[in-house]
Amino acid sequence: MGVKHLAALFLACVTVAAEAETWRFALIGDTPYSDYERHELPRMLSAIADENVDFIIHAGDIKHSQDACSDALFEDRREIFEASALPLVYVPGDNEWTDCARVSAGHYDPQERLARLRERFHAGDVSLGRTRLRLARQAGEYREHQRWQHGPVLFVTLNVPGPNNNWLKTGLPGREALARTPRVLEWLREGFAQARATGMKGIVITMQANPGFRHYRAGLGHSGFRELLDQLRAETLAFDGQVLLVHGDTHWQRIDQPLHDPDTGKRINRFTRAETFGYPQLGWVKVIIDDESPALFRFESHPWAHPRP
Repeated sequence: MGVKHLAALFLACVTVAAEAETWRFALIGDTPYSDYERHELPRMLSAIADENVDFIIHAGDIKHSQDACSDALFEDRREIFEASALPLVYVPGDNEWTDCARVSAGHYDPQERLARLRERFHAGDVSLGRTRLRLARQAGEYREHQRWQHGPVLFVTLNVPGPNNNWLKTGLPGREALARTPRVLEWLREGFAQARATGMKGIVITMQANPGFRHYRAGLGHSGFRELLDQLRAETLAFDGQVLLVHGDTHWQRIDQPLHDPDTGKRINRFTRAETFGYPQLGWVKVIIDDESPALFRFESHPWAHPRP
């Protein structure tokens, strides 16, 4: 084969590879928690925009649990997100609503704070950011349950807060969790149904809480997540594509496959968990959707290495 033919073949291979990496998005969460992170987050969002990324997902916790859940703080975070050059989709975390009853957080009514988050961050049918992403929202009050399609993947967000889905310390669900959980499960079920009906190659589910996969497999603890994980596992087993669960909460950036088939005990290889960076390590994860790869998703972790003042 001549040099010209080899060059043409090489260019063809490069073109195919580029076409297989058309879609990219970024994951962040559990930030900003400190004055340093508040200063650096806009810079990091700008850096993400320079990395050929289509949009950003924030998996929740936009403040330290000890910071007051004030309107002023909410407005400050909204301004950061709205200034993002890329579309930004935000999922509520426990620090900004379920934990707001703490004296140190201002002793607010958690459900009133959630209503304010919906008003400030989930109004309309588009994302945050200077460029917008059109979103479908669950009918009724749970507007933070969002859904959109990007490339061969369906994206779904759920309001599932840590550390135990807002269950009571008695280990039983309170009134709020009893009302919200059926809507969460409904939105998850509808998302998988849509992904199957439209031939999606994958589905990405984002929520704030780490649902405790190791405890779930052992039948221990985290009672607030069992029903959700039962349905997530059943839907994954009934779906031919890849499933990616994104969460924050425990501040340990990792990518693994922690869900197991109850019949065989083997890992479900079509299911991947990606946990975001979290305080005190600022950073972001790039996810590349490669429709030529059986795994569909590839990951690049980007710690934010700028020195602290």
